[in-house]
Amino acid sequence: MQQKNLFEDGSLSRPVAAALAATALVAPAWVSLGDSPSRSRSNRIWYALLRKPRFNPPRAVFPVVWTLLDGALAVGAYRLARKPATPERNRALGLCAANVAMIAGWSRLFFGRHDLGAAAAGSAAIAATATAYVAAARPVDRPAAATAVPLVAWVAFATVLSTAVWKMNRRQGSACTIEAKINPMPMTLIAQMPVRATGMPIM
Repeated sequence: MQQKNLFEDGSLSRPVAAALAATALVAPAWVSLGDSPSRSRSNRIWYALLRKPRFNPPRAVFPVVWTLLDGALAVGAYRLARKPATPERNRALGLCAANVAMIAGWSRLFFGRHDLGAAAAGSAAIAATATAYVAAARPVDRPAAATAVPLVAWVAFATVLSTAVWKMNRRQGSACTIEAKINPMPMTLIAQMPVRATGMPIM
């Protein structure tokens, strides 16, 4: 009877909610593997050749930040999934899923297509969607909404960073890509690239 009542209000069971949260945690890293510089020497070199602003964070910052952000987003997804199904809860979960998908898609724009302008626009779109998610989740579950506030702050910064990288490199066209394919690079330079836990540099 208790299990039945659990589903009568539309909330998800703990295992299902945990699976949803795990998807939010793992999906961006899994999707990005196809474009990961760890699997492509030309991508590693291309990224290292890009001009970057002085405020580009140190290498060690990226994996720590994204591990925390992805984990927080997963916690928020779990909490929302355990709430009774309402239009507000469902909208918040939909926006959460949209954020996960867009974070995964960003790597395709940046590392797959080498489209710096689209990647900058993608960062701005993620910031807007993350802000909408916080606003939608707050009436449903304030702690869930709070877990995404750091994501909003980081992606807002990432938008500034991505825009700066685009502006500093847009006149080069495909020159970086061509040079990355034909010119060798010292491993010490490649080693300076910021990487995520998957071995992929990220915004």
